[in-house]
Amino acid sequence: MLQFHHNNSAWLFLLPALTVLILVGVVPIGFVVFYALHDTFGGNVFIWVGSQWFKEVLGSSAFYESVLRSLGFALVALLVQIPLGLYIALRMPKSGVQTTCVIILLAIPMLTPTIVVGYLWKAMVQPETGLLYQFFQLFHLSLNMNSPVWAWVVLVLMDTWHWTGLVVLLCYARLRAIPDSYYQAAAIDSAGRWAVFRYIQLPRLKLVLAIAILLRFMDTFTLYTEPYVITRGGPGVSTTFLSHELVQTGLIQFDLGKAGAMAVIYFLIVLLFAGSFYRLILPGHGSKGSSVGIMR
Repeated sequence: MLQFHHNNSAWLFLLPALTVLILVGVVPIGFVVFYALHDTFGGNVFIWVGSQWFKEVLGSSAFYESVLRSLGFALVALLVQIPLGLYIALRMPKSGVQTTCVIILLAIPMLTPTIVVGYLWKAMVQPETGLLYQFFQLFHLSLNMNSPVWAWVVLVLMDTWHWTGLVVLLCYARLRAIPDSYYQAAAIDSAGRWAVFRYIQLPRLKLVLAIAILLRFMDTFTLYTEPYVITRGGPGVSTTFLSHELVQTGLIQFDLGKAGAMAVIYFLIVLLFAGSFYRLILPGHGSKGSSVGIMR
């Protein structure tokens, strides 16, 4: 019978990473929770107020409206980017110069800083001079950024251009890992393209798609820079997401207590939806059977 000896010295190799994680993750969250439970005055005087700030945030209609806008944008982005990224990955050849060029083109937007992406698309939607504006003019469509519908269309297009490549690369890497023997067996059985996708490719893409959905949801739900640069939260409050409300409360109004409570709720919402997405897509996660299935 095999015996395993635990060597606690292995934790020494994890210490640097754990230290950085604590400094950049746990400590800031601790400060945010502290601000959420206190009121502050000049001279760094803090007074315990308990759940007062949480009650004020949860009693605000503007907070719920911004949450719904953030969730709506995340949902629309997922409905566009996940199917589109999967389709592109399925259509890409396994190797060759064309594949290399496509991968490079998909990687360029992802490597572009968010502030640059924001100003790039802001320039593209400028009346008369913007390339995107001129493109819509070819179809006799007026790209009016004073319309909430057009503002949302531009933001979805911008985010799709920026991050669909991530979905494509994840799916393409997993598809390349499927053995050729699976496709050969499908060809012997005269399986069509849909059957190959349904019974060979999709089951092995489940974990990758789960990761893609989690990453894209968390990124779109916390999106701030690009919408702020392009629309400034307008027209009206149609593109004022929860991230904008948080920055407005904490940095502009300098209401640290309310901003801290909002940040804690924001963090819990992201945590809740991330966990829900993961369990919804992988309901058997953690069981022995599911682990064997993923390894296969």
